[in-house]
Amino acid sequence: MPVRVGVVVFPGSNCDRDTLHALALAGAEPVALWHEQATLDGVAAVVLPGGFAYGDYLRAGVIARFSPIMRAVADFAATDGLVLGICNGFQVLAEAGLVPGALLRNTSLRFAGREVSIAPERLDTAFTHALDSHRPLLMPVAHGEGCYYADDATLDALERDGLVLFRYVDAAGSPAGPSGPAGPGDAGNPNGSLRAVAGVLNRKGNVAGLMPHPERAAEAILGSDDGMGIIRSLVESASRAAGVTAGGRGAWATVGAGAR
Repeated sequence: MPVRVGVVVFPGSNCDRDTLHALALAGAEPVALWHEQATLDGVAAVVLPGGFAYGDYLRAGVIARFSPIMRAVADFAATDGLVLGICNGFQVLAEAGLVPGALLRNTSLRFAGREVSIAPERLDTAFTHALDSHRPLLMPVAHGEGCYYADDATLDALERDGLVLFRYVDAAGSPAGPSGPAGPGDAGNPNGSLRAVAGVLNRKGNVAGLMPHPERAAEAILGSDDGMGIIRSLVESASRAAGVTAGGRGAWATVGAGAR
């Protein structure tokens, strides 16, 4: 029986159907979860999709974090449940304190909508274990507030503990440089993210945020199927979690383990 994976739908979500489709392609039973409900319907993993939850009024993700369903998501994460936030979902997770750092306005002060390359920093997590190498992955970005920010101490800790999940990279696969306030200083970094961070993990390794859209790169007909490895990793990890009996699901990617 396919594992059930939930996709939260907020007012303004616009990638929920893409995500439901990608999960089905990966072998899951996708379940749409309306933002007003207070439970997760027994799913084995949760995805917060891209879009503009609540119109991104005030600040991207800041209103969505107070949705009734986010209390259930936070409780699920606290008991080692797998949660993936994509683009706006990443912003919601950051606002809710479920992943470290913050997502600020792109340093170009313009909406970024194009394909970029990212590379996984590690292949031993619930979100990356189905990827076959550290090679660059091609997938689109579509955001106005995607600049990953944290203070130097936090960034150093993320590096030390192996919690940087993906980085923007150039054509050679090296971390992309920063972007300047007047426009991109490096075509590989679409938003000026510090240290080219494109995705992060929480300390237990069961919650991840990612700015690029793997669900929009899940089939070759879309121009790239590089995102399917991320979706498949989540589905396979959720299947493993659903098969664990009482006593907890067990944490993936413990702090410092397996860092590249």
